[in-house]
Amino acid sequence: MSGKKQIPGLVESLRLAAVARRFYEQGASKLEIADEFGISRFKVARMLDTARESGIVRVGFHLPAPVDLVLSEEIRAAYRLDRVLVLERAPEPESREVARRKIGTLAAQLLAEIVTPGDVLGLSWARSVNAMTDAIQSLPKCPVVQLCGVQAGMDMRDRSVETVGRVASVSGGQAYPIFGPLVLPDRRTTETLRRQPGIAETFGQFKNLTKAVVSIGAWKPEESTVFDALDETERGAIAKRGAKAEVSARLFDADGTPMSTGLAHHVLAISAEELLAVPEVIALGYTEPKAEAIDAVLRSGMVSTLITDAAAAVPLLKLAEARPHSLT
Repeated sequence: MSGKKQIPGLVESLRLAAVARRFYEQGASKLEIADEFGISRFKVARMLDTARESGIVRVGFHLPAPVDLVLSEEIRAAYRLDRVLVLERAPEPESREVARRKIGTLAAQLLAEIVTPGDVLGLSWARSVNAMTDAIQSLPKCPVVQLCGVQAGMDMRDRSVETVGRVASVSGGQAYPIFGPLVLPDRRTTETLRRQPGIAETFGQFKNLTKAVVSIGAWKPEESTVFDALDETERGAIAKRGAKAEVSARLFDADGTPMSTGLAHHVLAISAEELLAVPEVIALGYTEPKAEAIDAVLRSGMVSTLITDAAAAVPLLKLAEARPHSLT
């Protein structure tokens, strides 16, 4: 006996289509349709199944953003996240800058919908977070807190102080900036700056954070501004210890375990423990070279929402399948 689905004839197809139209387009219940057509509601259910299986009814999704629904749902399920937004693959190759702008726009759209006046919003420095900032049109009034210091050598528009200020101006809430470098020469200087009144006030807000937007960096050249800011000796030593990812200058190994290294003592940034305590963390991580880093950070249990692209999502799924037992 053939396992192929039998294609309904014209008369039956018209009947199936009529039932399906009443249900999908006109919103009639199965019981109402059963009464109209003189059949049982169980028969209605079987007819709707047949209409889908035979292709008479084709389900489509029209989202208000260029999101790959299938990849998004597969990654969300694999890593047990609240939300995943995977940017659709562009028909033609595009620059990282264009991808960054699209990721930022998705993040801005999401943030405008989920932030409430009761939130305390934290922002880490990253070009993708800056792209999000440029795209934000509205935001409820809430405090906006800088999560890490300013990376030296960056254009003023790319610095986190300006990013926090711009978002706070859109929101109308209070800004809590960190007027200090991200990477400092030694522990003593770091501790001295942390005690400065303005910086201490911002650090005091970390315990109040309800939402945070962070960027995932890979521990390799040009994939993390912190990596690029260190000398070759220090970043090499950190790599040998197994660092795979960086979020707000905090390091994670391949299993998502926060790492304690010398770097932790000379950066002005929120701690890994404080990040892990934030109820909702939206992480931006994209491009294929960052797939392993994204995987590591997702395994930490820190992230509730991931915004990424198809280039990172495809290898990310393979990593999830290879080590599903390690997921928290």
